[in-house]
Amino acid sequence: MKAIIMAGGEGSRLRPLTCGRPKPMVPVLNRPVMTHIVELLQKNGITDIGVTLQYQPEAIRDHFSNGAEYGVNLQYFVEETPLGTAGSVKNASGFLGETFLVISGDALTDLDLSRAVEFHKRQGAMATLVLTRVDCPLEYGVVITGKDGKITQFLEKPGWSEVFSDTVNTGIYVLEPEVLEYFAPGQKFDFSQDLFPLLLRNQKPLFGLVLSGYWCDIGNLTQYLQAHHEALSGKVNINIPGTEISPGVWVGEGALINPEASIKGPALIGANCQLGAGAIIEPFTVLGPGCLVQERASIKRSVLWNNIYVGTGAALRGAVVGNRVQVQSQAGIYEGAVVGDDSIIMENSLLKPDVKLWPHKLVETGATVQQSLIWGTCSPKKIFGFEGISGLINVEVTPEFAARVGAAFGSVSGVGARLAVSADNYNASLMIKEAVISGMQSAGAEVLDLGTGITPMHRYSVRSLNCKGGVHIKVSPLTSDKVVMVFTDARGGNISRGMERKIENALAREDFPRVEVSRIIPPAAVHSMSRDYISAVCAGLNGRSLREASFKLLLCYDRINLETFVAGICGELGLSLEGDGLNRGCTEYRSWRSYQEMLPSLARNVMETGADAGAVLDPNADRLILIDNKGRVVQDDLLVALISLVILKGHGGSVVVPVTAPRAIETLAERYQGKVVRTKTALQDFLDKVLTGGNPGLEGISQFFLHFDALSALVRVLELMARHNASLSDMLDEIPSFYTDKREVPVSWDAKGRVIRYLIQDPPTSRLELLDGVKVYHRDGWALVLPDPDEPVCRVFSEGNTMEIAESLSEFYINKIADIAGVKN
Repeated sequence: MKAIIMAGGEGSRLRPLTCGRPKPMVPVLNRPVMTHIVELLQKNGITDIGVTLQYQPEAIRDHFSNGAEYGVNLQYFVEETPLGTAGSVKNASGFLGETFLVISGDALTDLDLSRAVEFHKRQGAMATLVLTRVDCPLEYGVVITGKDGKITQFLEKPGWSEVFSDTVNTGIYVLEPEVLEYFAPGQKFDFSQDLFPLLLRNQKPLFGLVLSGYWCDIGNLTQYLQAHHEALSGKVNINIPGTEISPGVWVGEGALINPEASIKGPALIGANCQLGAGAIIEPFTVLGPGCLVQERASIKRSVLWNNIYVGTGAALRGAVVGNRVQVQSQAGIYEGAVVGDDSIIMENSLLKPDVKLWPHKLVETGATVQQSLIWGTCSPKKIFGFEGISGLINVEVTPEFAARVGAAFGSVSGVGARLAVSADNYNASLMIKEAVISGMQSAGAEVLDLGTGITPMHRYSVRSLNCKGGVHIKVSPLTSDKVVMVFTDARGGNISRGMERKIENALAREDFPRVEVSRIIPPAAVHSMSRDYISAVCAGLNGRSLREASFKLLLCYDRINLETFVAGICGELGLSLEGDGLNRGCTEYRSWRSYQEMLPSLARNVMETGADAGAVLDPNADRLILIDNKGRVVQDDLLVALISLVILKGHGGSVVVPVTAPRAIETLAERYQGKVVRTKTALQDFLDKVLTGGNPGLEGISQFFLHFDALSALVRVLELMARHNASLSDMLDEIPSFYTDKREVPVSWDAKGRVIRYLIQDPPTSRLELLDGVKVYHRDGWALVLPDPDEPVCRVFSEGNTMEIAESLSEFYINKIADIAGVKN
């Protein structure tokens, strides 16, 4: 009897492992997966084997030659163009003259093939499909048979609503030669999609046989790791190369293992490997031939191919690493990460879970790689975070990357779109700004270069200059080695999620158009925006009453970015800065956390100097913290309530607040005949509701600027104080007391949906609100459970009539979430 091994697969879902090799040559337990198929056929007495090839055929021919090394005779049949599974076998029809078996060269199995042949002959079948049972049949062809094994129905890759069996097609067939007469030579034809349904319609003897044993279609990277784990566990009967030196530990010839190294089985150490002192090999690890693992390196549940260097103290967890890769000292590679051949992971660098590096990549010293580095097409990756695109300067956000982002934004905005670009005063931001501009130009955008400035100035400028959108680049408020790219739409708000996805897709495809040279538009410098913005902040305010009030302020701010704006506004409105050293601002970068740490000192100074108020400004004027004349700190919920009071007391109408804001705002709205509009917490949703409902316009300062412009909010609060001859503490005393609490609990991504479903299905009370997350109203308060979009956590916000009630509500839901998600709390 003869067999055909179908070995033409490209293995696109296994990239980057299949970059440069066909799928049947991907190693399983240090041998090409096709080797295990050849040995299985030989074990079942089948030695005359044809191999159909299409993608990189020479790699397979060179490795297996004529098959003599494996005790078989191999003949090769190459497709010039893809012919489908049945078409490729017909291409080898001259080799076939009797009953034959077809099997895939890239699956892992130990099924008893002789049983299938016997069943086929006993039933007088024209075609017999070898079947197996799986837990999740969605990725396979489902088959239904009668009691005698006769096939009655097929369904290719069903949805859950269509699943009617867990019995699936393994791609192993016993066939009679006449089945190949049902289609023409050179015709693209598939067994499961074309030939078998045709035979079924023609009522030919088509049978299926369920065999017990192991079968795994190594279709993706998860299945690739799974196949190794199950092979090491003994779930599949295949040869493991090497000598079993202890239970579950196989070691190849020539391996050198330091006596102080630790190996916990099941594990496979390939030939000529070296393990240094203190090296730790944890269960379900495979090292290919020639790997060098240095002192104190730790490897767990990972598959390493050939000639890999693992440096001192490096850590690999659940990773797959290709040939000749260097993992230098103290580097880390984590769950689901895959590293292509000949890449270098330098010392102290980190590959986050599920990152994939295509071959020949270099990860710089100390870098954290959070996104795949890929040549060619790939699935779109989520690169936008809470505020835009952020990353390590010159590592994750490089000028090259920024130019591509600019080109992607320009291309999705349309040729000729007017886009504004600005940056804060830090050198890194200015460098990235120039790269973004060049990328936008390459896509045909009309770029307005706003120069240096702050985020609110950028938002104002996009609106006033009638731009379609823009980008503001700033150093991260969290750390000085990161940069943030804030993308804005025509209204000055953050771009929508849909626009984010368009940019991500354009980046992933890397097919954004580049305009011809005659359509490249030089950037136009706009020099007046800082002055125009200051005028817009001050417009509509009662400057006379502010000057007469002669407010004295204590300010903490970033002098590098904000000095021009602070000085301009204070000069125009007659505000006086108290001179205790803090008001001069900071002349070097400080994180937002360090500014917050200055609050106690600033509060003391406000009271000691008799200042009317103190304020801490974010370096890009995105955030504000106030301190009243009594030293009370005004931030978070209290600041939202104060801004709401300014809007309601100043102009009335509606005020937009997030769903997490305290109930005191409704009380204020009732007092001033206003209306409260609650919105989702996401920045895009909040901005959209403010801009749509508030109709801010360009004259005067709208609610938009109050919420998203620290300078505007500060002077608007001061103006209301001057107009009513009230202190800041007087205004705060108008806000009803409230008690809020905020916590978080770790919840895995796959458990978040279950948490929300359980809370909706089984609420502690009957009153629910589902605007954003699940908000549950209790007699003395409320609690909101909100899954975080960027982190594996759920956040719990609560409010009660007392602080004890708010905290107890938080605690109740933290425990409930932990119980649903199975988290130890």
